[in-house]
Amino acid sequence: MKYNPDIHHRRSIRLKEYDYSQAGGYFVTICAKNQKPIFGNIISGKIELSDIGKIINRFWIEIPDYFNNVHLGQYIIMPNHLHGIIMIDINCRGGVTPPLQQKRALGQVIGYFKYRSTKYINKIHRLPGRAIWQRNYYEHIIRNEDDLKQVRE
Repeated sequence: MKYNPDIHHRRSIRLKEYDYSQAGGYFVTICAKNQKPIFGNIISGKIELSDIGKIINRFWIEIPDYFNNVHLGQYIIMPNHLHGIIMIDINCRGGVTPPLQQKRALGQVIGYFKYRSTKYINKIHRLPGRAIWQRNYYEHIIRNEDDLKQVRE
């Protein structure tokens, strides 16, 4: 069914009028499609990543290679979701020009991460078109140092 704004009412969970490309920190949660535990298992209180989880880990830590205004903070991959801190800086890093040189917003960073990881997983598993990620993601804007400390804990 084609999208019709008169009958389809997707509400954005983003803050209206907020510029998600501005400098700041964001705590994100990205879930697997249908909350399936495809990223690994908890064994003796620790995550043991599956092959898919290891791929997710690889593409997550490569984010700053593609977005020169992005730094990653702490993150954890759980069986069916990922929690991570993304810091967006207004000043782009110099050096070798990455593929996506210009300043990008949080949604573009998450979208590119989901796209690249899905494409690679589907290629090696020979399952074109398989959805890995749930639509959208949850984000919390980190407002200050106390907020950052709480998110890290």
